[in-house]
Amino acid sequence: MEPILVAVGSLRRPKLEAVREALAALSQRFAPHACYEVVGVDVPSGVGHTPLSRDEMITGARQRAENLLNLARQKNESWEYFAGLEGGLDVIHDRGTRRVFLENWACVLDASGRESYGQSGAIALPEPLVKKVVDEGVELSVAIDEFAGETGIRDAQGAWGILTGNLITRQDAFRVSFINAFAPFCR
Repeated sequence: MEPILVAVGSLRRPKLEAVREALAALSQRFAPHACYEVVGVDVPSGVGHTPLSRDEMITGARQRAENLLNLARQKNESWEYFAGLEGGLDVIHDRGTRRVFLENWACVLDASGRESYGQSGAIALPEPLVKKVVDEGVELSVAIDEFAGETGIRDAQGAWGILTGNLITRQDAFRVSFINAFAPFCR
């Protein structure tokens, strides 16, 4: 059986592993004989290094998926699904208080261009991180390294892992967002 090729708009390990894990779980439930292969491709999101709204995260995820679809058409690639994953912050105002949530979003397109979206859930960012990222414009990956006193957190447990004591990692959050986006293609 030929593998079903799923292109992911990133070369980052947590994103690629999240999609692999999600596809393994989904195939067990919906298509036990399906074999998926994940292909990582570096494509631009078209949004800032740390998106600061839900709209910007969704746009970044969609633009990554659309860039993959366009690339596949240009290069005659046999990818069947195109996944854009984008994390960032959703800044909202609630009863006069600014609240900032870390979220991850996924957009999945199929070869016909049909699209679906999924979200990871959200966790509130502590005020020291809000000040660094939202107020000062520091990239979240830089700010979380400083906050935790570590380096390379983005390619390990991510801000999710730091904020939840590794109960939920960056990879976990992207896995959930991808499952939520891909599930409609499995029905």
